[in-house]
Amino acid sequence: MNVQQKLTILGDAAKYDVSCSSSGSSRARPVAGLGNGCAAGICHTWSADGRCISLLKVLFSNACKYDCAYCINRRSNDIPRATFTPKELIDLTLEFYRRNYIEGLFLSSAVVGSPDYTMELLVKVARELRLKHRFGGYIHLKSIPGASSRLLYEAGLYADRSSVNIEVPSDKSLQYLAPEKNYASIYQPMNFLSERKLEYRTDKAKFAPKFLPAGQTTQMIVGASGDTDYQILSLSNGFYKQQQLKRVYFSGYIPLNSDKRLPVITTKPPLVREHRLYQADWLMRFYNFEYNEILDELHPNLDLELDPKVSWALRHPEVFPVDIQTADYEMLLRVPGIGIKSARLIVSGRRFCKIRLEQLKKMGVVLKRAKYFIYHPDVPVFCRHLYPEQVRPLLLPKPKEIQLDLFASAPPLPIFTAV
Repeated sequence: MNVQQKLTILGDAAKYDVSCSSSGSSRARPVAGLGNGCAAGICHTWSADGRCISLLKVLFSNACKYDCAYCINRRSNDIPRATFTPKELIDLTLEFYRRNYIEGLFLSSAVVGSPDYTMELLVKVARELRLKHRFGGYIHLKSIPGASSRLLYEAGLYADRSSVNIEVPSDKSLQYLAPEKNYASIYQPMNFLSERKLEYRTDKAKFAPKFLPAGQTTQMIVGASGDTDYQILSLSNGFYKQQQLKRVYFSGYIPLNSDKRLPVITTKPPLVREHRLYQADWLMRFYNFEYNEILDELHPNLDLELDPKVSWALRHPEVFPVDIQTADYEMLLRVPGIGIKSARLIVSGRRFCKIRLEQLKKMGVVLKRAKYFIYHPDVPVFCRHLYPEQVRPLLLPKPKEIQLDLFASAPPLPIFTAV
């Protein structure tokens, strides 16, 4: 099998990994080296500043020793198998970079032989790129659960970012869908890398090498098990606070295998649920919401019709309406339709004058949602006297209008007869 055939198989096999994001790290061009990492970020399609950037996103191998129910690369599947050599992958990365096809490498792999053997191959690729070829571009390296601490440490010295996919939100579900895996082997590399990164962060010496400057991420499959959104957000909250992860990614379950352990999905993947989880994750990371505020045991799943912020506001009518002129910044962030930027503009602008309704629009406030939750003299009085049951249907998205197909057959015209 030649390199092009391998690239076709292993590039396609890597498309299900969504934890591929902006690096957030700066790496200067090495002396007599090639490339550099940009602080604006490198990701699979778009950078943090809006530029379209590409990575060579590929698996080292898809010849996996495990038989996970949800994975297309499980050993019981009859699919084409391929494995790169370190030299082939290094040459691909350098040649693609010189031709301006890519700006970095996203390298993952199925477990070949043993976790240590697989991790050693991944580290060898990153090590030779950095030291032998003086490659200064972005490298995202997967950490293989069960690999030794020595290999994980070495990977952290060469990679900008690392990730360990937890896949399923609970240990019980993981044992059922992937009996050869366990949470202990997944948490071990996460904890080790977070501890080492904390040590390097406290070391202010200029000669200290960079260690995972862009931190860690992980990924969870949504819909492959019976876990609730409350369990998923609780787990994500722990990752942010304990392991100091940069991002938690959610991937709607796509039925790739026929297995009695997996749910039967006859419709589209749960993309709306995935979207709601990202919105809830955003609230936790930037809007100072706790996971047990967004959901609780009485409300274990997110509302698929409304975003989590609106759902929270409708469940807590006692805190509304909020006075725009006097509410603090934290309370303004909890008003549906008011974002971080508009909340800051309100706080700074009201020091000089009372803010009018047209000024709120210019600040970016979405008044069609916010008007039911704020006190403002220009807002109709009836808006703040409605019950949550009355507000909810007003905030539901309108059904999309049916687009007529130009080439569809027109319905028959009615026949009128003379009376």
